Amino acid sequence: MHNKTISSALISVFSKDGLEPIVKELSQLGVTIYSTGGTEKFIKDLGINVIPVEDVTSYPSILGGRVKTLHPKVFGGILNRQNNTQDVAELAEFSIPQIDLVIVDLYPFEKTVASDSSHEDIIEKIDIGGISLIRAAAKNYSDVVCVSSVDDYGEFLELLKSKKGETSDEDRKRFAAKAFNVSSHYDTAIFNYFNQNHEETVLKISETQGKVLRYGENPHQKGFFFGNFEAMFTQLHGKELSYNNLLDVDAAVNLMNEFKGEAPTFAILKHNNACGFAQRDTLHQAYVDALAGDPVSAFGGVLIANTEIDNKTADEIHSLFCEVVIAPSFSAEAKEILEGKKNRILLIQKEVELPQTIVRTCLNGLLVQDRDNKTDAISDLSYTTNNKPSQNELEDLIFASKICKHTKSNTIVLAKNKQLIASGTGQTSRVDALNQAIHKAQSFNFDLKGAVMASDAFFPFPDCVEIAKDAGITAVIQPGGSIKDELSIDYCNQNNVSMVFTGIRHFKH
Repeated sequence: MHNKTISSALISVFSKDGLEPIVKELSQLGVTIYSTGGTEKFIKDLGINVIPVEDVTSYPSILGGRVKTLHPKVFGGILNRQNNTQDVAELAEFSIPQIDLVIVDLYPFEKTVASDSSHEDIIEKIDIGGISLIRAAAKNYSDVVCVSSVDDYGEFLELLKSKKGETSDEDRKRFAAKAFNVSSHYDTAIFNYFNQNHEETVLKISETQGKVLRYGENPHQKGFFFGNFEAMFTQLHGKELSYNNLLDVDAAVNLMNEFKGEAPTFAILKHNNACGFAQRDTLHQAYVDALAGDPVSAFGGVLIANTEIDNKTADEIHSLFCEVVIAPSFSAEAKEILEGKKNRILLIQKEVELPQTIVRTCLNGLLVQDRDNKTDAISDLSYTTNNKPSQNELEDLIFASKICKHTKSNTIVLAKNKQLIASGTGQTSRVDALNQAIHKAQSFNFDLKGAVMASDAFFPFPDCVEIAKDAGITAVIQPGGSIKDELSIDYCNQNNVSMVFTGIRHFKH
């Protein structure tokens, strides 16, 4: 094992948070410190000796600070190989100091982009010297320690204290891996900023926040989640979320986003599909009617509300075994009630913009598409039949269409008075999906007379509207677009069924 003792350090950071104890420890260990600009002043203000980089390079910081460390005497000190006699000789020949430690954190490019700063400000936050120092120090990890993020200060300080400034090959390689993670993520963020309009057909994804899950879809599969879960949710109670929990939570959030700001709405999901859904004047009644839609499937489901859950609603929920309950907030009484089951997961959903690109593996590669941000509205509809839907039917049609959009294809959704009556999900035939929905509704004693039907794609034949009419359904919403649309339109005209087209297909595979 090749151990090295740190005798010199170059420190140049944007944020000084957490730096003070490291600098003090280095000083106590007798390490020579080189620094630049604001970092140099920070160290001097601590009463610690520091050598300005300009004294090494004989060159000032120029171009408004754009060029400070980009100099052979700096990079030679970092990139020289201590086991190479020629490198060591050149250090002596050109009076280049050996640098054993580089501490750098980069300009906050991603935060600057997120803050809606001007393009000029964003460009100035593209770090050049810092990223070069990181790459050089990490490349030469056999001789140099590279600390590339404030997040690693604690670990490095503990290493300094426990080993008195000595590092092993394993230590330096570990920090090098962290450094290349930082540099590759930084470059990915910059590229994605420049490629927002997808001029280059290139996919670059970098997620630095990863979490090991208990397992994947099944216990024999490993599972991971990459993303900032805490930015989107506050978990109030319960066990860790599983891979399948996270998929259901994702489906629940995407569905409920269609009803943001509307009257109290409650959804119950199972295996990514809504099995219960209702909108009412009170959240309590919305939950009761959502549960009535399919009380069997609701067992072990994921529940979500678009408004605060109160104690009356919580009392009802508490008698149901469910995995997750999501809401913008919980009253104190509701929280106490729902925490009565130790494993029940309670999540407060925060306002966070969701990714606008959907990525999934396919064959030996990836499929990428834009998020389906189109929400059907009454203003979008074209009225294709002589019989026009009533205002109540129109509202139910849009209600059903929103649910249909978030249900696995092929799907049919039946609704009445803003309550999900039943759906047929993931069927290979649309007729099968409709028959499944009708059978399910009848099994829970729903009266389909006056109900509406939503389909995620057009009807190539009139068979679905025939079956729907026979079941009592009076209004239909579908995308339209079949070369045989007229067959369905003619049947509806002949049988007093109203039908509207959205012009938009919402497949979900």
